[in-house]
Amino acid sequence: MNINRHQNFFPLEMDFENKEFYLFSSLFVFGNLALPWFFHMIPQGGLMFLPIYFFVLIGAYKFGWKVGLATAVLSPLANHLLTGMPPEIMLPSILVKGTAMAFLAAFVASKTHKLTLANLAVVVIGYQLVGSLFQAAYMGSVAKAISEVTLGVPGMLLQLVGGYFILSAIGKYRA
Repeated sequence: MNINRHQNFFPLEMDFENKEFYLFSSLFVFGNLALPWFFHMIPQGGLMFLPIYFFVLIGAYKFGWKVGLATAVLSPLANHLLTGMPPEIMLPSILVKGTAMAFLAAFVASKTHKLTLANLAVVVIGYQLVGSLFQAAYMGSVAKAISEVTLGVPGMLLQLVGGYFILSAIGKYRA
Protein backbone atom coordinates (compact mmCIF):
# COMPACT_ATOMS: atom_id res chain seq x y z
CA MET A 1 0.00 0.00 0.00
CA ASN A 2 1.56 3.28 -1.12
CA ILE A 3 1.21 6.01 1.50
CA ASN A 4 1.31 8.66 -1.24
CA ARG A 5 -1.55 7.03 -3.14
CA HIS A 6 -4.69 9.04 -2.78
CA GLN A 7 -8.11 9.20 -4.21
CA ASN A 8 -10.56 12.01 -4.51
CA PHE A 9 -12.79 11.85 -1.51
CA PHE A 10 -16.17 13.46 -0.97
CA PRO A 11 -16.67 14.28 2.72
CA LEU A 12 -20.20 15.20 3.69
CA GLU A 13 -21.34 17.43 6.51
CA MET A 14 -24.59 16.13 7.93
CA ASP A 15 -26.82 18.36 10.01
CA PHE A 16 -29.04 17.39 12.92
CA GLU A 17 -32.21 17.94 10.89
CA ASN A 18 -31.00 15.48 8.22
CA LYS A 19 -32.56 12.03 8.74
CA GLU A 20 -29.37 10.44 7.36
CA PHE A 21 -27.49 11.99 10.31
CA TYR A 22 -29.53 9.78 12.63
CA LEU A 23 -29.24 6.74 10.37
CA PHE A 24 -25.45 6.89 10.07
CA SER A 25 -24.91 7.90 13.70
CA SER A 26 -27.01 4.93 14.80
CA LEU A 27 -25.15 2.54 12.49
CA PHE A 28 -21.77 3.73 13.76
CA VAL A 29 -22.83 3.56 17.41
CA PHE A 30 -24.11 0.03 16.79
CA GLY A 31 -20.77 -0.82 15.15
CA ASN A 32 -19.01 0.59 18.19
CA LEU A 33 -21.11 -1.68 20.39
CA ALA A 34 -20.37 -4.80 18.34
CA LEU A 35 -16.67 -4.26 17.68
CA PRO A 36 -15.67 -3.73 21.34
CA TRP A 37 -17.77 -6.73 22.34
CA PHE A 38 -15.77 -8.85 19.90
CA PHE A 39 -12.35 -7.49 20.92
CA HIS A 40 -13.10 -7.73 24.64
CA MET A 41 -13.14 -11.51 24.24
CA ILE A 42 -9.35 -11.21 23.81
CA PRO A 43 -7.39 -10.51 27.02
CA GLN A 44 -6.68 -6.76 27.03
CA GLY A 45 -8.33 -6.64 23.58
CA GLY A 46 -10.03 -3.33 24.28
CA LEU A 47 -6.79 -1.65 25.31
CA MET A 48 -4.82 -3.19 22.44
CA PHE A 49 -7.25 -2.78 19.55
CA LEU A 50 -9.05 0.45 20.58
CA PRO A 51 -12.33 -0.62 18.97
CA ILE A 52 -14.42 2.17 20.48
CA TYR A 53 -12.76 4.69 18.16
CA PHE A 54 -13.01 2.78 14.88
CA PHE A 55 -16.41 3.99 13.72
CA VAL A 56 -15.77 7.47 15.11
CA LEU A 57 -13.00 7.72 12.51
CA ILE A 58 -15.22 6.41 9.71
CA GLY A 59 -18.22 8.55 10.67
CA ALA A 60 -16.31 11.80 11.14
CA TYR A 61 -14.03 11.45 8.11
CA LYS A 62 -16.93 10.72 5.76
CA PHE A 63 -19.97 12.37 7.33
CA GLY A 64 -18.53 15.26 9.35
CA TRP A 65 -17.91 16.27 12.91
CA LYS A 66 -21.54 15.99 14.05
CA VAL A 67 -21.83 12.31 13.10
CA GLY A 68 -18.34 11.73 14.50
CA LEU A 69 -19.14 13.51 17.76
CA ALA A 70 -22.45 11.70 18.20
CA THR A 71 -20.62 8.40 17.68
CA ALA A 72 -17.75 9.42 19.98
CA VAL A 73 -20.08 10.34 22.84
CA LEU A 74 -22.91 7.82 22.50
CA SER A 75 -20.73 4.74 21.89
CA PRO A 76 -18.81 4.65 25.18
CA LEU A 77 -21.86 5.73 27.18
CA ALA A 78 -24.07 3.04 25.62
CA ASN A 79 -21.31 0.44 26.05
CA HIS A 80 -20.86 1.39 29.68
CA LEU A 81 -24.58 1.30 30.43
CA LEU A 82 -25.14 -2.01 28.63
CA THR A 83 -21.97 -3.92 29.51
CA GLY A 84 -20.12 -2.01 32.24
CA MET A 85 -17.25 -1.52 29.78
CA PRO A 86 -15.43 0.75 29.58
CA PRO A 87 -15.15 1.21 33.34
CA GLU A 88 -16.42 4.54 34.64
CA ILE A 89 -12.89 5.72 35.51
CA MET A 90 -11.92 5.45 31.81
CA LEU A 91 -14.93 7.29 30.39
CA PRO A 92 -13.46 10.83 30.59
CA SER A 93 -10.30 9.80 28.69
CA ILE A 94 -12.28 7.85 26.10
CA LEU A 95 -14.68 10.75 25.59
CA VAL A 96 -11.79 13.21 25.15
CA LYS A 97 -10.00 10.93 22.69
CA GLY A 98 -13.17 10.23 20.73
CA THR A 99 -14.08 13.90 20.59
CA ALA A 100 -10.57 14.81 19.44
CA MET A 101 -10.76 12.13 16.76
CA ALA A 102 -14.15 13.35 15.55
CA PHE A 103 -12.99 16.93 15.10
CA LEU A 104 -9.59 16.03 13.64
CA ALA A 105 -11.00 13.51 11.16
CA ALA A 106 -13.70 15.87 9.94
CA PHE A 107 -11.20 18.73 9.66
CA VAL A 108 -8.61 16.73 7.70
CA ALA A 109 -11.23 15.28 5.34
CA SER A 110 -12.91 18.63 4.68
CA LYS A 111 -9.62 20.46 4.07
CA THR A 112 -7.94 17.86 1.85
CA HIS A 113 -10.81 16.06 0.09
CA LYS A 114 -8.32 13.20 -0.13
CA LEU A 115 -8.14 9.81 1.46
CA THR A 116 -4.57 8.79 2.18
CA LEU A 117 -2.86 6.74 4.84
CA ALA A 118 -0.92 9.89 5.71
CA ASN A 119 -4.15 11.82 6.34
CA LEU A 120 -5.48 9.03 8.53
CA ALA A 121 -2.14 8.86 10.36
CA VAL A 122 -2.42 12.58 11.17
CA VAL A 123 -5.86 11.93 12.67
CA VAL A 124 -4.77 8.86 14.65
CA ILE A 125 -1.57 10.44 15.96
CA GLY A 126 -3.42 13.68 16.71
CA TYR A 127 -6.20 12.12 18.76
CA GLN A 128 -3.69 9.96 20.61
CA LEU A 129 -1.59 13.01 21.44
CA VAL A 130 -4.55 15.03 22.70
CA GLY A 131 -5.90 12.04 24.59
CA SER A 132 -2.55 11.19 26.14
CA LEU A 133 -2.02 14.74 27.35
CA PHE A 134 -5.47 14.70 28.92
CA GLN A 135 -4.91 11.25 30.37
CA ALA A 136 -1.55 12.20 31.88
CA ALA A 137 -3.16 15.18 33.60
CA TYR A 138 -6.32 13.29 34.60
CA MET A 139 -4.53 10.20 35.93
CA GLY A 140 -1.49 12.10 37.15
CA SER A 141 0.87 9.76 35.34
CA VAL A 142 2.73 10.39 32.10
CA ALA A 143 4.09 6.84 32.25
CA LYS A 144 0.56 5.35 32.36
CA ALA A 145 -0.52 7.49 29.40
CA ILE A 146 2.53 6.42 27.40
CA SER A 147 2.05 2.75 28.28
CA GLU A 148 -1.54 2.89 27.04
CA VAL A 149 -0.38 4.40 23.75
CA THR A 150 2.23 1.68 23.24
CA LEU A 151 -0.27 -1.04 24.15
CA GLY A 152 -2.73 0.47 21.63
CA VAL A 153 -0.41 0.33 18.59
CA PRO A 154 -2.27 -2.66 17.05
CA GLY A 155 -5.51 -0.68 17.33
CA MET A 156 -3.98 2.37 15.71
CA LEU A 157 -2.79 0.18 12.83
CA LEU A 158 -6.29 -1.30 12.58
CA GLN A 159 -7.73 2.21 12.43
CA LEU A 160 -5.29 3.20 9.68
CA VAL A 161 -5.61 0.14 7.47
CA GLY A 162 -9.21 -0.86 8.22
CA GLY A 163 -10.35 2.75 8.15
CA TYR A 164 -8.64 3.30 4.82
CA PHE A 165 -10.37 0.31 3.23
CA ILE A 166 -13.82 1.14 4.56
CA LEU A 167 -13.49 4.81 3.67
CA SER A 168 -12.26 3.82 0.19
CA ALA A 169 -15.40 1.74 -0.24
CA ILE A 170 -17.78 4.53 0.80
CA GLY A 171 -15.67 7.50 -0.34
CA LYS A 172 -17.74 8.39 -3.38
CA TYR A 173 -21.10 8.08 -1.58
CA ARG A 174 -23.10 11.28 -1.76
CA ALA A 175 -26.31 11.83 0.14
